[in-house]
Amino acid sequence: MSRWSRKKTPLPLLGVVLSVFLVASILYNESYRQIQVQKEAVALENRFPTSVPNDYSVPHRKKRDLGRLDWSTACISTRNYTLHGSRIHLPSEPNQERIQQNCDWFSGKWVFDNTSYPLYNESDCPYMSDQLACRKHGRPDSMYQSWRWQPHDCNLKRWNATEMLEKLRGKRLMFVGDSLDRGQWISMVCLLQSVVPAGKKSMSPNAALTIFRAEEYNATVEFYWAPLLVRSNSDDPINHRLDKRIIAPELIDDHASEWAKADILIFNTYLWWRQGNIKVVWSTDEDGICEELDGVTAMNFALQAWADWVASSVNPHEKKVFFVTMSPTHLWSREWEPGTEGNCFQEKTPIDMESYWGSGSDLATMLMTDNVLRRLGLKVAVVNVTQLSEYRKDGHPSIYRKFWETFSPEQLANPASYSDCIHWCLPGVPDAWNELIFNFL
Repeated sequence: MSRWSRKKTPLPLLGVVLSVFLVASILYNESYRQIQVQKEAVALENRFPTSVPNDYSVPHRKKRDLGRLDWSTACISTRNYTLHGSRIHLPSEPNQERIQQNCDWFSGKWVFDNTSYPLYNESDCPYMSDQLACRKHGRPDSMYQSWRWQPHDCNLKRWNATEMLEKLRGKRLMFVGDSLDRGQWISMVCLLQSVVPAGKKSMSPNAALTIFRAEEYNATVEFYWAPLLVRSNSDDPINHRLDKRIIAPELIDDHASEWAKADILIFNTYLWWRQGNIKVVWSTDEDGICEELDGVTAMNFALQAWADWVASSVNPHEKKVFFVTMSPTHLWSREWEPGTEGNCFQEKTPIDMESYWGSGSDLATMLMTDNVLRRLGLKVAVVNVTQLSEYRKDGHPSIYRKFWETFSPEQLANPASYSDCIHWCLPGVPDAWNELIFNFL
């Protein structure tokens, strides 16, 4: 970086410099914002782990019994402080080794292929969700079902349901996360169920743990609802529409006791951390008092607790663990088509801008997550679906799904106002995520 000169600058020249600086500031405002996000993410990384001193104590503070936690009274008031340290038990020198492929599976393009795709028919899968069955709910176009993900420098092994079931023979495959992870689970079930004979497959009732069984293979494909990974006030798979999220990062064992039973685990968490500040319950706080944190910082604490469990409990020779990166949203059409004010509604083709990146994917969150995952080395395989999914503005249900809420006449007159640009139609984008899992296995 050049230094400022100590000599006096002529006034006309100074005016030119200031004018150029002003114009550059305006033109590169968005770039500057991205740089600031990166700096914030780096600063966030540097804060962890931050252990509490051994002699640290808070006057008049009685240790809380988290085992008897009542969410309704957990956070009567909040304090803003961050003295709680990471408890992750990992080597002081991070192991940054990752599983290596022959080429980058995550860098490529979507190719229209209506000969080989879709890999199944929406109407032929008895386990399809009404939230994701877009044709059933009136979507007039079907092109979104026929795009194949093609890496730049190699070919993915073509999906084979029978081969996948053989890989799962005698095993439990468990998806863990929120409704996006549930969508990937439903995709996997629909991809597999057609080759399982009638009477040899079943689905347990919808609950915190829902299980699809393929009896001939002694295999299960399961979904476990844990949108924030650690224990939270949103752990009920049905009643979780809450204005305020509350988590207890020290409480993960009840969830982990279920994860420990699986042979293959696929984790995902992201969107639930982007809905305002998160309240955090600590055992060192008085009853009724919580810490309130921004979503990225709170997510970091939860990921650290999750990573602690992976580091101490997962033998990669016996259990495979995958982490699926953030699933992007497409809420602002001006990001891919400047001058417009819509969203994913009525979008019918992918974005064709190489390396397109919208506001639906938060860079600070991705950098923080990558920092945690790198410390786990070969214990976790990262499935980076973010960039490839960024292109698929056409893949969301928009208005073509079942909605449980009632919309006003004003909303109904403006379909974009209630379009779902978060989840994905099936068949569709999550099938490609599962093809990547198939190639990893």
